[in-house]
Amino acid sequence: MKKRRIVTIAICLICVGIVLGVVLSRGTRSEATPPTVDVRRGDIVKTVFVDGNLVMPNKAYLSFGVAGTVTEVLVEEGNNVTKGQVLAKLDAASLESAVKIAELQVKIAQEQVKQAQAQYEIASLNLKNAATPSQEKVLREQVDIAEASWSAARLSLEIAKLNLESAKLNLEKAIIVAPFDGVVADITITEGQQISTAALATPAISLVDTSKIEMSGFVDELDIAIVKLGQEANITLDALPDEEVKGKVSFISPTGTNRAGVISYATTITLENLPEQLRDGMSATAEVIVERRDNVLMIPNKAIQGSWENPIVQVLADGQIERREISLGLSDGTNTEVLSGLEEGEKVVIPASRAQSDSFFDLAND
Repeated sequence: MKKRRIVTIAICLICVGIVLGVVLSRGTRSEATPPTVDVRRGDIVKTVFVDGNLVMPNKAYLSFGVAGTVTEVLVEEGNNVTKGQVLAKLDAASLESAVKIAELQVKIAQEQVKQAQAQYEIASLNLKNAATPSQEKVLREQVDIAEASWSAARLSLEIAKLNLESAKLNLEKAIIVAPFDGVVADITITEGQQISTAALATPAISLVDTSKIEMSGFVDELDIAIVKLGQEANITLDALPDEEVKGKVSFISPTGTNRAGVISYATTITLENLPEQLRDGMSATAEVIVERRDNVLMIPNKAIQGSWENPIVQVLADGQIERREISLGLSDGTNTEVLSGLEEGEKVVIPASRAQSDSFFDLAND
């Protein structure tokens, strides 16, 4: 019995030894070969994120300018239309008659001007041929009267022309015309509908230009100083995650907006390639490229120790670890450009305290 107990204890001690040996060997290997990354070449792109929505800035909410009955609706929702195309009409018989009457009045006024001018010219000629002073006095009065009649006739002609313009304008108000090329987004009228004066403020047809789309968003005050007009941006859309749209910063507001206690600046990015699926109002995020370095030496931020002013890395060479001072350039928040102190292909150690973090700000706060 005692012998069996001794054997059992021996076996337990052997198992404990094996387990302890495995644990210790793993620890030894971990210390002997710390995790490393190669110093490599690549592109560093520093970006600023802008959250916002897509906007189609060219929109028109069209309505009639006079009351009447809708006689024709010549388009449907979704139709593509061109600038100047007639979209809808009112019954405009009375307005058309008013235009014709005004045109006749202009013609009559033009004839009256011609007659008055002729009488003035005749009176002027008679005055030149006056034989006596008394005759000259009478003829001069006739010239004055003819000149006044001519002036009144010209004034009547101007009034007739203004009346014609007004009649034509009223007739135009009975027609809805596309002000630009676009797509019919909404129609609220139907043929036979009576449009009252009160209803004139309600849009009858909404038109949108889909050829120009912008992204409207806000940039935090901490980043606004490095965002400039003309900078390129990559835009991703919540509704279309597989689409990446290019754009450029086209507007930065000079005044800030307080949004939930944070000062931000309205920023507009004009899109350059427009997939057909884009819609007004879609949620979007833009990465504005504020600076970039191509084909530079770089390392992950988590490999850097020290501070931004005095950065240090651990380099593994020939099985030995040495601390080395380096100088840094541009950072994208995950990787940082190395200006000096390292060469391509060297291996830098990832400290255990940084193995789970890529944040460049961790480095800055050390």
